[in-house]
Amino acid sequence: MSSPLDGYTVVDLSSGIAGAYATKILADGGADVIKVEAPEGDPLRRWSASRAHIPPDEDGALFAFLSGGKRSVVVDPGDLALLDRLVAAADAVIWSPESAVAQSVAPEDLFRRYPHLIVTTITPFGLDGPWSDRAATEFTLQAWSGGAIGIGRGVQDRAPVSIGGQVGDWLAGAYAAAMTLAFRVRALRDGHGELVDLSKLEAQILGLTYYPVTYFEMLGRPWRSERRPTVPGVAEAADGLVALGCGTAQQWWDLCAMSGHDEWIDETSELTITEQANLHAEELYDWLRDQKVDDVRDLASAFRIPNSPVGNGENVTAMDHFVQRQAFVRNPQYGFTQPAAPYRLTGVALREPAPAPLLGEHTEEIRAAELTPRKAPDGEPGRDRLPFSGLRVLDMTTFWAGPSCTHPLGLLGAEVIHLESTPRPDGTRLIAGIPASVEQWWERSPIFSALNTNKKSLTLDFQTEQGLDLLRRLIATCDVVVENFTPRVIDQIGLDFDSVRALREDIVMLRMPGFGLDGPWRDNPAFAYIIEDATGLSWLTGYPDRTPFEPYSIGDPNAGVHALSALMLALEHRRRTGEAVLVEAAMADAALNIAAEQVIEHSAYGVLLQRDGNRGPAAAPQNIYQSDGIDEFGRDDSWVAIAISTDAQWAALRAALGEPDWATDPGLDSVDGRRAQHDLIDEQLASWCRSRSGDEIVETLWPMGVPVAKVMQPHRQLELDQVRFRRFFEHVGHPVNNAAPHSTLPVALANGPRALHRQAAPLLGEHNHELLAELGLSDHEITALATDGVIGTQPGAGGRRKAAR
Repeated sequence: MSSPLDGYTVVDLSSGIAGAYATKILADGGADVIKVEAPEGDPLRRWSASRAHIPPDEDGALFAFLSGGKRSVVVDPGDLALLDRLVAAADAVIWSPESAVAQSVAPEDLFRRYPHLIVTTITPFGLDGPWSDRAATEFTLQAWSGGAIGIGRGVQDRAPVSIGGQVGDWLAGAYAAAMTLAFRVRALRDGHGELVDLSKLEAQILGLTYYPVTYFEMLGRPWRSERRPTVPGVAEAADGLVALGCGTAQQWWDLCAMSGHDEWIDETSELTITEQANLHAEELYDWLRDQKVDDVRDLASAFRIPNSPVGNGENVTAMDHFVQRQAFVRNPQYGFTQPAAPYRLTGVALREPAPAPLLGEHTEEIRAAELTPRKAPDGEPGRDRLPFSGLRVLDMTTFWAGPSCTHPLGLLGAEVIHLESTPRPDGTRLIAGIPASVEQWWERSPIFSALNTNKKSLTLDFQTEQGLDLLRRLIATCDVVVENFTPRVIDQIGLDFDSVRALREDIVMLRMPGFGLDGPWRDNPAFAYIIEDATGLSWLTGYPDRTPFEPYSIGDPNAGVHALSALMLALEHRRRTGEAVLVEAAMADAALNIAAEQVIEHSAYGVLLQRDGNRGPAAAPQNIYQSDGIDEFGRDDSWVAIAISTDAQWAALRAALGEPDWATDPGLDSVDGRRAQHDLIDEQLASWCRSRSGDEIVETLWPMGVPVAKVMQPHRQLELDQVRFRRFFEHVGHPVNNAAPHSTLPVALANGPRALHRQAAPLLGEHNHELLAELGLSDHEITALATDGVIGTQPGAGGRRKAAR
């Protein structure tokens, strides 16, 4: 059985995690990825987050994981003839400036010379704009993006805390793969490629924050104004750590009952659920300390409260759910443990894990091969620059993870029908804190608006016989069905894959359960934070002297972008074979992949990576330092992030500081020396920063080449010069709400489309008549459905006659 991307050639001109992960996703899909390296090899070959010893005749374990199944070609940057032959015969190029060979070829020039290519670039800020040549690291990008504060993460009496594990780079890689595959779809149609200019900053805005600009501009207030831990979040039990989620009022009330505190339940309280939970936090934690982890989880599951054990690089591979689902496999080269693929496609062959190439292993083989240049495209690019035009998608998703997959489809041209019901509208309509006394309160959610532009809205109560019948008829007209219910819901209404395939023989069904379609945790509720807790994403976030902070963000959008790539692989399989495909894109599987380094380091080197505040393995010094200035909330709470990842950057920092005596110690000229003296450096930098404003610090350090950033409040993203230059936000009007900026995709494009938001998010049931009429219903029949409550345009009771099971 061939893989979806068999015959697709990708030249990898990247270095670092983002490019390596992007090309891994493509290689796993069957692409022939040719990794081009300078004679000294990719620095990632010598990387270990724990600084473990790597024998000279071996590569680092992370490189082996990320580069499995690729081919390696050595090209001297001074002799690019072989590279020219490779690129001319390729379909796509992944380019990042960290690659020594990539520095010898401008991506714009590659795209001009070979207009059939998809050239995807991965840079901190984008290829042009006022910040395009500025120094940055994954850590400083978190600060600029607002991700270092995120959705109120941390505690107010300490510095803001970034998410550990270099997650921004992993997320950028996932987006790079998805965008490459998306514009491949258009290239198959008209032969013309695209320059896909990806910004890591914008990827972090999408993945580490929750549409804060749209929220602020639409409602006139930020999502959170202070840092506070989620409650319960990750808590201490009698025999270890346990994670409990409390994302809805019902979950809070159930948690009160579960802990024996019914008196805490106050359905009339004007406090938010978060405020109520914080009010009783200490008593709740006292109760948890007396309970065993398994007992707490059993009780929470009985109450339908999201819960999980707290995963890390040592224990996650032994968790019963992941064991039963075979979520981890052995690396075929070195034998360490690594995550399996982040999604599963029924009837479609993904490439099995394979050894990574030795440096230059395939140079002579490829030099001797007849590399046939791809044919230049005929004529001008087609007028339709939207890759997914003509694709009809039934979007049965809610909240954040599912719409993070279906929204890009709509932005890039698909007809996306967002299915809700009046008894159960999309959950994001309900989380804006709009009082029910406000007219059309359910239409005023900035989060719903941000995630659902370009979609149509259909309400169907499919718990009724009429609603379920109409749903089945609608499915028969769709190319794709996407859902993210817990598995039992779809099974109960009789819409499993076999049933859906009976309605349309070439359907692609994408299921996005939290923990998968099987296994002991199959039916557990799964919100982003629980996924983060279970898979290790929380473990590295926070301080060593307290329980981890939940990122409370990345679990959802990370699942969405991985599901998007899986869906495109499935659609390519259908294009080649005409066959239906079931895609299982579990949120947990996607999270395990971007947390892979923890498992790999422990399995390969016996080291359990630990959280260390704002320090990290890729830079020293690296930290967040308080600056002078009162913030917009009247607090002495302004901060900057500084990260030194090279010796040259250390020299630049030292010069910018005026060569102070403490910094001239020769022992600090190496990263090992700086790491050993991190406390001293922190003390000195903290003192220097404390008397200067954030703007002054940035203006002093950044022009010298020092990676530095102000720690931005997330709702201030629109104030960033680079973000405005790239038009990452587009103003979107709305029939109920004021026009507001909406984020787009983390890419700028040479051949368009120019605008991505073409229609505002739909009103509830806005397209009921249009869509039902397309199914052949008369005006009278549609009116009767509304009268019976099967369809509707405002939240309320559902239909009268429930469907037989």
